[in-house]
Amino acid sequence: MKSIWPKNAFIYLLILVASIALFSSFVTPAEEAQEIDIAQVARLVRAGRVEYLEFSNDGSIELTVLENGQEVPYRSRKEPDVGLGETLINLGVTPEQIGEIGAIVPQRPSIWDNWGLILIQGIPLLLMFLFLMFMLRQAQSGNNQAMSFGKSKARMFAGDRPSVTFDDVAGAEEAKQELEEIVQFLKDPNRFTTLGARIPKGVLLVGHPGTGKTLMARAVAGEAGVPFFSISGSEFVEMFVGVGASRVRDLFDQAKRNSPCIVFVDEIDAVGRQRGAGLGGSHDEREQTLNQILVEMDGFDTDTNIIILAATNRPDILDPALLRPGRFDRRVVIDRPDRRGREAILKVHTRGKPLADDVDLEIMAKQTPGFTGADLENLVNEAAILAARANESAIGMEEMQEAVERVIAGPERRSRLISDSEKRVIAYHEAGHAVVQALLKHTDRVHKVTIIGRGQMGGYTMTLPEEDRTLQSKAKFEDELAGLLGGRASEQIVFGDITTGAGNDLKRATQIARSMVTEYAMTESMGQRTFGKKEELIFLGREISEQRDYGEEIATQIDREMRSIIDKAYDRALEILQKHRKELDRVAQTLIDEESIDAETFRSLLEEDAPQGEPQTAPAPA
Repeated sequence: MKSIWPKNAFIYLLILVASIALFSSFVTPAEEAQEIDIAQVARLVRAGRVEYLEFSNDGSIELTVLENGQEVPYRSRKEPDVGLGETLINLGVTPEQIGEIGAIVPQRPSIWDNWGLILIQGIPLLLMFLFLMFMLRQAQSGNNQAMSFGKSKARMFAGDRPSVTFDDVAGAEEAKQELEEIVQFLKDPNRFTTLGARIPKGVLLVGHPGTGKTLMARAVAGEAGVPFFSISGSEFVEMFVGVGASRVRDLFDQAKRNSPCIVFVDEIDAVGRQRGAGLGGSHDEREQTLNQILVEMDGFDTDTNIIILAATNRPDILDPALLRPGRFDRRVVIDRPDRRGREAILKVHTRGKPLADDVDLEIMAKQTPGFTGADLENLVNEAAILAARANESAIGMEEMQEAVERVIAGPERRSRLISDSEKRVIAYHEAGHAVVQALLKHTDRVHKVTIIGRGQMGGYTMTLPEEDRTLQSKAKFEDELAGLLGGRASEQIVFGDITTGAGNDLKRATQIARSMVTEYAMTESMGQRTFGKKEELIFLGREISEQRDYGEEIATQIDREMRSIIDKAYDRALEILQKHRKELDRVAQTLIDEESIDAETFRSLLEEDAPQGEPQTAPAPA
């Protein structure tokens, strides 16, 4: 923790000095000097009882007299119109007696003679002066903050030393080609303007969270070598109306002064939502901010050389005025990377890290379908942490594969104690998933089966597709449903009872069945149409804002079709496991003994007497 002493040392010193000064002002001498006349002073001097004698400038005498072995202070003042020394001599005191006492003769007064009094009286005044100066500075700082309340909070990055280029962005080649035109325009605008071309004023980067939208925007600025302004959409909006619009004006003023440049607005949906929607009506501050953005984008000239980049993962809720030609008139989609893209991203994130010889990034790319760039970066970081924890000098394939499971399901929970009976239930549950999925044609290949808990799961069956897919068939959904319900079916067959272990499986199965009926029209009785509008309204949640465009009779029919699909999948799972009970028992017992089974071991357990490729009840699509 950083010490606060250097910052507050001056304040502490002032408090200490003030305390001393105040204490000194209230301290009085322990014993007051007794007033005596000049004649008594002369008698004491003649008697030899005076230990100390001092002549003051004001004509008084300070003396100390020895009485009963103790020194007693006395004070005397001179008589009017009579010299002090003359008075003592007239009273019989000789100069020799005065000399024997060692009397102090007054000197010319100096300013330093009363330094204590000066400090006591001057320090409070000094402290008051310093306090007033401090308050004035605070007030001035508050005024500056008030004046800067409407200033833009955008962070500017200089373009002369780009920290990110297109070489640091992988897995999005099409997006880089689209944005390369922006770079060329910023480098050589005459190449376009001489042909009468107008470069897009705004480019909207659309993609799932973690796909690299912000990284892509910074790479554009790095390639172009121009200043880069970065701000989040939420930083425009404040409690006070008008502040957001003021910050927008200030941001664009800064951009014009630093032209050519790039302005990047992350999460623009925070201020760019469709206006006038929702039960709450309009939001004055957000809408004024959006209006100001629209006005500023319209005010750009062709020679301004300012490019507005914005990122969002919810383009469906943006105001149509933002997306019309002349504003954000180009949309660049940054999707999840495919296998080759994932391999390229892994090469970027492993750059500069020591890798063992057994690490195969191509295999890792195959084992990570659906991973975004952020997921892959996290994977490599987790693998490096695991290698460091094991005191390894390089990242090995074992750490990379363990990192995949940690990213998907969380860390292992080996310390969790379970009874033998519960361990047996979990083993048969996971064995049911694995056997059903292995014996169906359109399911993904089983990669690993384990009863070691991860995250909230007591165990899990990990499947990986052989290749990336963009389309899902009806047969694939039906086989996937049977695989999801294989765990519940295994419990029913072996124990004659069911547990709560299938809770997540049932939830996923219900979602798939509902999508088959309401979104993909994969049932004959419901016809070729979809059901339910997916328009999300402001101030409302996803479920509340889903608008029903059908009546109660159709709703009942949807429920009936969903139940039919799930029941059929459950019956298929029961039939497969009853037919292949030996394989189920063999896999479950291996899980009880070893807790985890890899893909090769699992295949060997099935190959003894279990033929692959269980025929489907529904034909595959042509």
